Amino acid sequence: MESVRKRARELGVVPGILPPGPLNAITDVHPVRVGHITVIEGDDIRTGATAILPHPNNVYQSKVPAGLAVGNGYGKLMGSTQIRELGEIETPIVLTNTLSVPRAAEAVLDWVLTLPGNEAVTTVNPVVGETNDGRLNNIRRRALVPEMFRRPGRRGKRGGRHRNHGLRLERRHRHQLAGDSE
Repeated sequence: MESVRKRARELGVVPGILPPGPLNAITDVHPVRVGHITVIEGDDIRTGATAILPHPNNVYQSKVPAGLAVGNGYGKLMGSTQIRELGEIETPIVLTNTLSVPRAAEAVLDWVLTLPGNEAVTTVNPVVGETNDGRLNNIRRRALVPEMFRRPGRRGKRGGRHRNHGLRLERRHRHQLAGDSE
């Protein structure tokens, strides 16, 4: 018989001062959108990405206040300097595996530069964080490529390693694509 792991609230830990939303998820916060991609290929690729879009408008043109707290100093967070200095983000936030950070940033840059109203933009600060999924995934193969971040994707509420969530992401499972599931 498998025991079910209790959630923090069930143990009396109540983060914040507001009650949780109906899904107890970031997607309960209107108008935040979350998408994801999961890539499973053969016996050695188990990876993914998550993208968080803070609002449906052009984030570069309507920047969002942001703050930063470092939990352990080991992770990498591209774009963190501008968050600390200016206190804002101008792109969606993407979370992916350690060796996919540059590819995710490239996809975010391409996406932001193609948005209407950004034709004269000459600098963009993508925010991309990482988690090392090397125990689950052959991380050195770098299975995530920028094109995977550019398609409409599934909404979700879970994040982390094997099932990360994303910006306009496709969901790819054994080379099958799925459209938006809203």
